[in-house]
Amino acid sequence: MRKLSLLLALCMLMPCLLHATGDSGEWGVVNVSVSNTRAAADYNAGMESQALLGMPVRVLETKNEWTKVETPEHYVHWTLSAAIQRMTREQLTEWNSGRQVVVTALCSSVYELPSAKSQIVSDVVAGNRLRLLDRKGRYYRVLYPDGREGYLSRRDCQPVDSWRSRLDNSPQGIIRTAFTLMGIPYMWGGTSPKGVDCSGFIRTVLYMHDIIIPRNASQQARKGTPVTLDDDFAHLQPGDLLFFGKRNGDGSPARVQHVGMYIGDKRFIHSLGRVRIASLDSGDPLYDEYDLRRLLSATRFLPHVNREDGLFTTDESDFYK
Repeated sequence: MRKLSLLLALCMLMPCLLHATGDSGEWGVVNVSVSNTRAAADYNAGMESQALLGMPVRVLETKNEWTKVETPEHYVHWTLSAAIQRMTREQLTEWNSGRQVVVTALCSSVYELPSAKSQIVSDVVAGNRLRLLDRKGRYYRVLYPDGREGYLSRRDCQPVDSWRSRLDNSPQGIIRTAFTLMGIPYMWGGTSPKGVDCSGFIRTVLYMHDIIIPRNASQQARKGTPVTLDDDFAHLQPGDLLFFGKRNGDGSPARVQHVGMYIGDKRFIHSLGRVRIASLDSGDPLYDEYDLRRLLSATRFLPHVNREDGLFTTDESDFYK
């Protein structure tokens, strides 16, 4: 009888345990333009990253007003629960399968009416995704994950399918996008046009090309094919990633602390203070002696997209299916 009582009690507790561990299969979609995420369920915890409007996340745990989520690059962090619209897997699949628009302008606004003179529903930034309902003149009528509706200028977004088919994912195309972020301030944990850290800059540029890459520079350094670094940097090609950091005197692996993207002519673009260009050439006015001294390695990653674990387009991610 006692065993039966214990079994019944365990069965009653099981839904709560499943909810706490995330095994209930709960999902969600980010419901604000940019959701800051933290290392712990606390306003004082360090900022880890950001998640963008329309991005699917796996819900792992809830604690007070905070939710622990896993983002599509399998990065786990905490965000405010109010920033996430909870969904079942079935609801997420339905959300993903509907027509969507992706914001292509660095920043814009959604309005209550198809007019920039009407009330703003929210801001949006590059990479945000919303459900596409219909078209009215120069605007698309769009739907948020929580059911809000509004109008977004057609010049600031594109339907996802046509956007994806027109993307120029060549090194030159990606570098052109990187240049659109010039001057954006450095922000620890930032992965959006509102602010970027070094690896967040790389992630933001690639997300604007439908490519997902690991969050941190040390993780990014392990992807793709290593590129030989010699004195004249002849082996580097535009689009390669450069990694900087600290070599240890005891022979242990070097510590990657920074990343930038090579753009040719011994120059690279990166986020340090702000998004800017620097040079490895001592004769260049943009010469960056500090970063040259700490240059560790380089990788070529673009040929490995959708061919190597951790480098993929959103249509190859289970989160977006």
